[in-house]
Amino acid sequence: MKIGVQDVLYRIRPFFLLYLIVLCACLVIKLLYTREQIFFAVNGWNSPWADYIEPYMTDLGDGLTAVTLSLVFLLFSYRKFLLLASSYLLTGFVAQVIKYFADAPRPSLYFKDQWAPVHTVKGVEILTYNSFPSGHTTSAFSAAVVLAYLATKKGWGIPALLMAILIGYSRMYLTEHFFEDVIGGSAIGVIVTVLWLTWLENKQFIHSEKWRTGLIKTVFK
Repeated sequence: MKIGVQDVLYRIRPFFLLYLIVLCACLVIKLLYTREQIFFAVNGWNSPWADYIEPYMTDLGDGLTAVTLSLVFLLFSYRKFLLLASSYLLTGFVAQVIKYFADAPRPSLYFKDQWAPVHTVKGVEILTYNSFPSGHTTSAFSAAVVLAYLATKKGWGIPALLMAILIGYSRMYLTEHFFEDVIGGSAIGVIVTVLWLTWLENKQFIHSEKWRTGLIKTVFK
């Protein structure tokens, strides 16, 4: 059976519809306010408990989380492992290529003359280059799409989306990225992953009985 983009979107419809609403709201904010206004507004909403939580939240969008989650899937289903791991790799590659060509300054460099009053979190290394797009956000939204696609109950896509949004927000809170970096990262994560799932799910091998099993079933059969 041939799977099209519309089929993938239908399977993640609660996730995708809510994402479109959030994306439209973000675009409206971007039209109404400047980069500076948004950055300093987010930076002004800080607290000791958020300073403690946000570094852990942002870590959920890094490579270690991608490897861990993929390995968990590998135990139960080679197909699910491939869908998740390959989506991580592809979207991460696309984000890095765009970063290279965009070569955009991060907030610490962009606001270097206004940096003294900026709130930063102790222990967090503040980077200076390759701001657009946010790689952590790209990975988080890519994973959220795959999880929404694989979930038997489609409503589980909404918690996955909310987690991805929180990871994206953490990148702004930690002064690593601008609002548009996070928006761009989310769009790359969603669009590239949907297209990739469409292409990969049309490969016959991935639906064979062998690929439906995982390491646990293979070892103990």
